Amino acid sequence: MTPGTRRLMREAVSWAVVALIGAAAFMHLDALRSGTEELLGLPPSGQESARQDDAGVATAHFGSVVEIKAGRNGHFSTEVEINGRPIDVMIDTGATAVVLTYEDAERAGLYVNDSDFSQTVWTANGSTRVASVTLGRISIGDITVRDVPAVVTQPGLLKTTLLGMTFLSRLSRFDMRSGVLVLQD
Repeated sequence: MTPGTRRLMREAVSWAVVALIGAAAFMHLDALRSGTEELLGLPPSGQESARQDDAGVATAHFGSVVEIKAGRNGHFSTEVEINGRPIDVMIDTGATAVVLTYEDAERAGLYVNDSDFSQTVWTANGSTRVASVTLGRISIGDITVRDVPAVVTQPGLLKTTLLGMTFLSRLSRFDMRSGVLVLQD
């Protein structure tokens, strides 16, 4: 091989390595950006929206990741859309299912009869009867889960709808960091 050919081969290999590094950086751009921002202590640049309600609960949406700050009471409460209608919920990892108040079920377009309360469940307050339903869609930020099994409580039995494990288990992850609940589709 001539010296010119060797030099050309070295340059071709160098450019191929540069191209591979560029492709890898492009494929992991979001991870690189968030890691750099976290390292520098900057707020995330991918933040699409943030809100804080009257109870001091802040919710921020990052693509398919939703972060919910704990309220003053330590609970994670936010607004979701159930069947396209806004419903205030408390996220409850201890609840086996999504549990709708009777009133929120009606708000979401679900109407149950007395005869529908045929399933018995046990709660911290004892046993009660609920109606099984399937929710067409639950959306929180950019995360949407379809065909979610849920139950509806009898009128006046529950104060707040609970976003339980039949929704949470369909996410790729959920965890808590420094008083912030992170949900990822």
